[in-house]
Amino acid sequence: MSAVSILSGSSDIVKINISNSQNDAISFEQKYSKSLKISDFKIKLEPITGGSAATMKLELYRGDRLVNRMDDDNQMLGFYSIEDGMRVHVIDNFTFVQENVAKFELSQEEYDKRQTSVRNYLRQNKLGKYNEEEMRKLEEDRKKQEEEDTKKLEQATIGARCRVTTKGHPTRLGTVMYKGELEGKTGMFIGVKFDEPLGANDGTCNGKRYFECPPKYGSFVAAKAIEIGDFPPENFDLDDEL
Repeated sequence: MSAVSILSGSSDIVKINISNSQNDAISFEQKYSKSLKISDFKIKLEPITGGSAATMKLELYRGDRLVNRMDDDNQMLGFYSIEDGMRVHVIDNFTFVQENVAKFELSQEEYDKRQTSVRNYLRQNKLGKYNEEEMRKLEEDRKKQEEEDTKKLEQATIGARCRVTTKGHPTRLGTVMYKGELEGKTGMFIGVKFDEPLGANDGTCNGKRYFECPPKYGSFVAAKAIEIGDFPPENFDLDDEL
């Protein structure tokens, strides 16, 4: 038994569906070993999709939701937490398409009739936009997040203390220095001067200054990443350390 199956406590074989960016067909329930390297997996996909292992890119989907981009050829298939019933989408320019791989030119009516199209697959399995309950929940979550963001923007007055939590960074404390739009970007942002040099800039974005602070003390964050509250500055007096 491979290391992947031992760690996961499940079968080493996974049954997945294969789609590609050349046409709308899906190859259902293809079986592969989770211990298969992505580079070798791509080679096995060549006769199915007509793409080239050297240029193809892979995306992993659950229904129509993107789960992961399988962009490390040296990793094993199981590294991407692949499960039965998921779909691997092959993206390629298909410059060297094999002659026995048909290129489909379908009308909208013909596409709707195809039994192996991505759309039909999603519709039959009630996934993505064809799952009314899921779509209703997504819309409710979107509205809830929008209301929370609006509330946070109202609270984020200049000079307010805040705590910022963003992926890939430690929790940081700081002071609100700016609130508004950024040139060339969509949406509202909050400019923060951190208590420590854990930021990304000095209060500028794309060469335009929005507030003053030393280098690496400033950042612009989305409303959902910020919490306004009574967060006193921490004491970083190095003389107190031994």
